[in-house]
Amino acid sequence: MSLVLVVEDDPTIGAALESALGAAGHSVIWKRDGSTALESARAAAPDLVLLDLGLPDVDGLTICRELRMLLSSAVIVVLTARREQIDIVSGLESGADDYLTKPFSVVELLARVRAHLRRSGSEGSGNDDVSVLGSLTIDVSARRATIDGVEAPLRAREFDLLVRLSRQPGVAISREELMADVWDENWFGSTKTLDVHVASLRRRLREVADGAPTSGSLTVPVITTLRGHGYRLDAGRPTV
Repeated sequence: MSLVLVVEDDPTIGAALESALGAAGHSVIWKRDGSTALESARAAAPDLVLLDLGLPDVDGLTICRELRMLLSSAVIVVLTARREQIDIVSGLESGADDYLTKPFSVVELLARVRAHLRRSGSEGSGNDDVSVLGSLTIDVSARRATIDGVEAPLRAREFDLLVRLSRQPGVAISREELMADVWDENWFGSTKTLDVHVASLRRRLREVADGAPTSGSLTVPVITTLRGHGYRLDAGRPTV
C-alpha cells in the first residue's frame, strides 16, 4: 500500500482526492497549506505527493523545491490551474516529476498516480550492473552516477533516464520509447516532462564535471537532441 500526501487548500477538491485515492487502496494524508505539508512529509515520508501550486501560505514552487530536498525518491505531481508553458516548466524544474492542469478528471489522475507508483516500485529491481562511459560511471544497483569519482545528485527519473540512454550509447531513441521505458508504457501525459528532465540531467552532469577535482582530462557523454525524433547519448570530447 502506498502513502500519498495531498496538498490542496480547496476543500471540495481535497475531499474528492482523499476519497478517490482511499477507494483505490492508498493511504492518504491531506494537508491544506504548505507549512503543515512539509511537517507531514518529514514525519511520514510519503511515496507520492499531489501538490497544488496555489497554496494560501507559501508559493507552491517553493514548497515543491523543499519537498524535493526532503523526499529525494518520492514522486511529486503538481496540480495547477496555471496553463502557461513557463509555469508548467517552472514546476518541473522545481523538482516535480509530472503535472496535471485543472480541471482534470479523477480517472486521469488515478491512472497517472498508478503509473508513477508502478514505475517507482520497479526501480532498482534486477539490475546490478555497472556501466562505464568515459569518465562517467553508472552503478544501477546503488543508483549512483559518478564523474571522476564525484557523485551527480540526480533525481529518480533523471537517473532512470540516464540509465535508459546508456543502454544504447550512440543509438537514436525516440521520445515515445523514452517515455514508455522511463515513465510508463501506457503513459499519456505531455512529453514536456521528458524535455525538462533531459535539460536538468544535462545541467547536473555538466556541473559535476566542471567541479570534479581531476588533474587530467574528462570525457563525459553528452545527450544530443534529435529534432522531430528524440535523443541520443554520444561520447563526449575530452576536456581539460
